[in-house]
Amino acid sequence: MEPGAVEGEGAGGAPAPSARPATPLPEAPFRSPALAALDAVARALLAPGSWALDRLLDLRPTTAERERRRRGPCGWCRGCAAWALAGPVLAALLLLSLPLTALGLLLWLPLQAARSPFLYQRTAAAPAEPWDLRQPRTFTFVSANLCLLPSGLAKFSNLGRTPQRAADIARRLVPATSGPDSDRAGLVGPRPRRASGYGGTVRAGRSVALDVAEPELEAAEPGPPEPEPPLSERFPPDADVLCLQEVFDGAAAARLRRRLGRAFPHVISEVGTAGLRRGRLRLLGSGLLLASRFPVLAAAFRGFPNGAREDAAADKGLLMVQVQLGSARRGRIVGYLGCTHLQAPAGDGAVRDAQLRLALRWLQRFQQEQARGGDLVAFDVLCGDLNFDNCSRGDQLNQRHQLFELYQDPCRQGPGQDEPWAIGTLLNYLEIYEEPVSTPEKMKRTLSTPGGRCRFLAGPILASGHPDTAFPGPCRGRRVDYAVFRPRPPLRTDVAAVSFITCLATCSDHLPVALSLHVGPGAP
Repeated sequence: MEPGAVEGEGAGGAPAPSARPATPLPEAPFRSPALAALDAVARALLAPGSWALDRLLDLRPTTAERERRRRGPCGWCRGCAAWALAGPVLAALLLLSLPLTALGLLLWLPLQAARSPFLYQRTAAAPAEPWDLRQPRTFTFVSANLCLLPSGLAKFSNLGRTPQRAADIARRLVPATSGPDSDRAGLVGPRPRRASGYGGTVRAGRSVALDVAEPELEAAEPGPPEPEPPLSERFPPDADVLCLQEVFDGAAAARLRRRLGRAFPHVISEVGTAGLRRGRLRLLGSGLLLASRFPVLAAAFRGFPNGAREDAAADKGLLMVQVQLGSARRGRIVGYLGCTHLQAPAGDGAVRDAQLRLALRWLQRFQQEQARGGDLVAFDVLCGDLNFDNCSRGDQLNQRHQLFELYQDPCRQGPGQDEPWAIGTLLNYLEIYEEPVSTPEKMKRTLSTPGGRCRFLAGPILASGHPDTAFPGPCRGRRVDYAVFRPRPPLRTDVAAVSFITCLATCSDHLPVALSLHVGPGAP
């Protein structure tokens, strides 16, 4: 993790120093071609066993596959035949590949200590536009959990089909063409401020009804109308930074890098290293990926030392990035970004609490190390899947974390209480293929209704992880995906818009979250 230094254009349009980094960020996993060749050999030895294991796990059907079998002629018979024939064959291949797997591990494990903690992809891009600090600018950040694990592991989240989903997600995130009114069409603006605080969209009348008749949803709607949530079926075409989680599959990451490179000239991927790390065996990296329209000045990754249970198999941690936004008379105009993914199991609130404390400490240290005299910080944003919400009684420890004293969450009023327009971002994974949420447009209409949110969003939980059947108040779902910010004087930071995005319908069990910040001169 080698920091670099990049300069953009001056605030008045005059050319700034060269945009070439003084110390380049790693663009290859290994500095030595010999180490890269050995790593390729190790992965080739591991490939048969990992393929057989993935195919064996992939025999588990998703709810959509079960439904297709149920409707098709002799569908269940063919499914059972596949289990009976393919299962034993794949299990035999897995056993036969164990010697190769053992040899591959012996070669692969020590090589990971020399692997770069991330890869930096830089494509040709126009110079950074000048910024007259007297004129405010708007920056848009998107956070999304994609669940791009190997297909067999993704089946545990009712997804699977990782190569196909990766291609579909890439197309939805970066469409081939943009419409003429795409400047801010992907974000939903705020409604006028009321007693409840910053809110959702401006719309007249009642929410649009579902395409498919759902009597049980209509019956579940309460009498007093709730504020309509800020939902958008489109990915914001003006997004400046994209923070992704659970991009674990290598082929999926490569596909995303290629497609994202069309819109985001700077991409950091393959974050984290597997192997023996801090006395634990890590089989996966962090799954983090960050794409930026702005040049990356410096980047660093720190892995959490306290991952537990199934999460200990991944090198989860915090990716920290400093980007160049322009230059002012006294120095650079920069922005700071953090992308993270915390411990997942519901009962591990203490683990998440410690991880957040480490993340805040690392962010402060990184910013101190990268700061230069005269720097002007335009934004300081932390995004990610924090795996706790602000409504469940089982998440009360995390809801009171110091994070929310330093960073502002525009969807939150206080511990245990969200804004009335905010909704959950974690879907009920067993329902993600149902007709009312099968397309971005249908999902937007469905989640605009209280009954739709109650059925298709994951509900509040207890500390044990079991559903909280006694939860008081309306069910708006678990909001586990966050985009929070810290104001950085002397510039003034205001929330311009927040949106929950449905464009990944049937491709993920999470809703992406977009945050738009308005940055300009401070009060006189």
